[in-house]
Amino acid sequence: MARLTKGVIVEFDFTVLDGATILFDTAKKLLKSCGVTLDARLEAMHLAGGNYQGAIAELFGRVGVSGDAAALARELHAAFNSAVAEKAPAAVSATFKNFVKALLDKGVKVVVATRGNAPALAAAIGDARVVCYAEPSGTYGSCKWDAWKRACHTNGLHEMLTAAVTGSGFGVKAALVAGMSAMGVVNDHVAWQDFGGADEVVDTLDKKAAEALLRMLKVS
Repeated sequence: MARLTKGVIVEFDFTVLDGATILFDTAKKLLKSCGVTLDARLEAMHLAGGNYQGAIAELFGRVGVSGDAAALARELHAAFNSAVAEKAPAAVSATFKNFVKALLDKGVKVVVATRGNAPALAAAIGDARVVCYAEPSGTYGSCKWDAWKRACHTNGLHEMLTAAVTGSGFGVKAALVAGMSAMGVVNDHVAWQDFGGADEVVDTLDKKAAEALLRMLKVS
């Protein structure tokens, strides 16, 4: 019987790139045109972890603004993905490349998911063994459990043998629901979120984080 591949799926936009701040700044600018002043509290209460349209509609209701939530959701989706496409390649550091190499050298399949330009990100990483995967999630600051499962199945991985590397507490919970183990990557913008359930919580993806993932996957 063929041995099943163990894998890691990295939510690049919210772990290596500071997508949480980029998303907040993008949403704040768009909402200002609708008469809404977005702050960290409103984002946490009404946007974080929700789908764009439903979250924006909820926010409009909370602040008493009448607006086209569907249209603004489409605009936010496009603007954020465009910003990610522009900024993601430059966020690929030597530290991240060493993180990836440490996993690849142990036979772990590495999938790097992005809402931006997957081929451009692959070129920046510069290792043909890495799979750069386009994930068009419309969830604010994370993705849902079905997106994690889809990423596994599309890339020939089994959830029980795959670790999710995610930049939000919502992403941790979604990965667990999908049947995966999870590593949370925390930055200042998402430090308030609950990363409970993660096997490991780190603040950067480096060789030490790779070693933690290898332990999680029981790869020696």
